[in-house]
Amino acid sequence: MQQISFEHLFDIDIAIGARHVIGRGPFGNRVIAEVTEGIVTGPRIKGEVMPGTGGDWVLIGQDGTFFLDVRLTIKTDDGAFVYMTYHGVRHGSPDVLARLDRGEAVDPSEYYFRTAPMFETGDERYAWMNRIVAVGLGDRSPRGPRYSVHQVL
Repeated sequence: MQQISFEHLFDIDIAIGARHVIGRGPFGNRVIAEVTEGIVTGPRIKGEVMPGTGGDWVLIGQDGTFFLDVRLTIKTDDGAFVYMTYHGVRHGSPDVLARLDRGEAVDPSEYYFRTAPMFETGDERYAWMNRIVAVGLGDRSPRGPRYSVHQVL
């Protein structure tokens, strides 16, 4: 069996704006959060999150687990547009989740926060992104989430 390895693509720091509480449904509490901006820095891609093109359709389970469904658009520093979607999970102990909810800085080693990004672009310079599997390691700052995104090789 082949060994799994990873290549660091970029880090993304996202700002979250208004949150719209939809309320409790059959699968948990639904909250829609606006992605207002963001910065992308890394060895394979650099740019910014385009304002007004993103959101997070969060489902919060009874145990406090966040199930993420995020969509946003990156404009690279060389003018390409990359649509990024990801699903993910964030969970931890009740104490850690309460600290995160209060906006406190919590060491990411104290909770689980992982995503599975997918990419879509028509720009040939970044077409390789259409054909990869990636993972993101998350950290929640008071401003919004930060991810270190890696290609699975």
